[in-house]
Amino acid sequence: MNSASTLTEPVRETRSPSVAKRVEIVRPVRVIELGLLLVAAVFFALHFVHLRADFPNHSIWMDWAKYTDEGWYGDAAIRHFQLGHWYVPGDFNPAVALPVWPLIEAAVFRVTGVSLAAARALTVTVFGLCLMCGYALIRRWAGSRQGTLAPAIAVTLLAASPFCFVFMRMAILEPLLILLTLAALLTASVAGAAEWSGDSLRAILRDRRNLRSGAWAVALGLLLPAMVLTKTTAVFLFPAVFWMLWAGSRYRRGQFLRVAVVAGVVGAAVWGGYYGLVVRPHYLVDYRYLFTANAYTGITRTTFWSVLYDAFTDGTWIGTTLYGLALASIFGTVVVLCRRRFRACPLSASLLLWIFGYGAFLAYHDNLQPRYYLVLAVPLTMLVAIAFDAVLDRAMNTAARGGSLPGVWLPRATAVIGGAALIFAAVRGGRQTVGFVRHPEYTFLSAANWVRDEVNQGPAGHSRLLLAVSGSDISLITGVPSICDSFGSATLFDRLAMYKPGWFATWDFVDDDKMEALAPMYRLVRVGAYPAYDDPERNLLILYRLDLVGVPGHGGRGRRRSLSVQRRFRSAIGEQPSPVQLKH
Repeated sequence: MNSASTLTEPVRETRSPSVAKRVEIVRPVRVIELGLLLVAAVFFALHFVHLRADFPNHSIWMDWAKYTDEGWYGDAAIRHFQLGHWYVPGDFNPAVALPVWPLIEAAVFRVTGVSLAAARALTVTVFGLCLMCGYALIRRWAGSRQGTLAPAIAVTLLAASPFCFVFMRMAILEPLLILLTLAALLTASVAGAAEWSGDSLRAILRDRRNLRSGAWAVALGLLLPAMVLTKTTAVFLFPAVFWMLWAGSRYRRGQFLRVAVVAGVVGAAVWGGYYGLVVRPHYLVDYRYLFTANAYTGITRTTFWSVLYDAFTDGTWIGTTLYGLALASIFGTVVVLCRRRFRACPLSASLLLWIFGYGAFLAYHDNLQPRYYLVLAVPLTMLVAIAFDAVLDRAMNTAARGGSLPGVWLPRATAVIGGAALIFAAVRGGRQTVGFVRHPEYTFLSAANWVRDEVNQGPAGHSRLLLAVSGSDISLITGVPSICDSFGSATLFDRLAMYKPGWFATWDFVDDDKMEALAPMYRLVRVGAYPAYDDPERNLLILYRLDLVGVPGHGGRGRRRSLSVQRRFRSAIGEQPSPVQLKH
């Protein structure tokens, strides 16, 4: 018997009035579902329009990722094709700890070449797979009964969401993390339901019928390290995955342990093998640096409540109406799960663990960037769809059975109000999404191309290497080689001595620490400035030419420590040939 059918207890075919009423509406509901899916498909297709456009100016989402993250976390793939090597010693190399996304990007770039449009098309494709996995997950666990709209509602809300539109089009880590988490939930539910024959380990290994069950367990074991190697915060999502495994096993301890042990051993072996064979012998400094750079928290005893309040209220970034519905859904779901010993709907319980687990990380980390809430937007929207479907089902059943006036009209009124709120959220969000499509902006793209033109027209023999916090994004857009001025396992002074950049791009002004490192070696010649974004702290992109005035590595602050750099990396970045000129 299918575990999903057992746990969700679908309505059986009888001659009761409630079932007869349901049979009458199944066909119209299917028509509505097809209509919703068609709307979702249209909005999803809009995500591929104007892929090179900037993150919208003057939006409510002031996120630093629009300057940096698309280049940073794909830097290994970008450099592999532009420079011939993915690793730049001493610079910011996040691929050491987060290799999954750049590996996927590299596979795409091998076919398309390095381009912003290709990277973003990949992300939109990942979003499409997220919609498919979310639909399949709800259909499996919360939509087994006839006449359900929950899967189609969730997909439509996500596809029309302006919040998802702006962030699911960016080549950042969060969309892939969401996809892998949804895939892990699906795999855990199937792996838990797969039957094992034999009571002893020897009997299990001898029975060939266990190969299929073992394959699902191994697949789950591969997905878990893939999640962590995509974004390390994935560990906060593990409880949701293992709860789904527990539910998929029909809450049988032996069945759960069989799959959990296999998945755990495979996952530990994959992650341990990567760390032991790749990271520790070669890139341990870069690996530790990524965690050191992020090892901070703004939450203390004195700021606890204010941080908690900010983390809670910032959820409105996903949409005020939708967030209100999500909070009501969380409350109602918790009440129902508590009354039924947390076994009423396994998917709802897993989504709650997803939301609470990642929400706890956001509050602890206290770096409340809007993109982090993308990881919460998907489970919150799915939970809203499931909760509304349950309310609608209750309203239909009570109306068919009759009864007291409050008992009939209260569920109906709740369903009507909830449905109206969902329609309002979808229509309002859809209009904003269409507005983004109709009015694309290209200010940052133009600024990056302006930097490229100035670098290419620079003095003969002058290094083309660009020093900038947004350098990786500029490299992705234009092909100009770059290193980061703000992050790196070596000091900025040492990296200047090592790579000798010829250009420096900064936002609005030169920070004191940057000037302190640059002054002993370079004279900064301002080339020009280009307005790029609406952020008051990062609006004007200023380009300087770096004219060498001293011997790098000497003077200014005394003797500098030397770095051991492989010969093929020495000054190689600035000596790369000019990229093919991209169209403005």
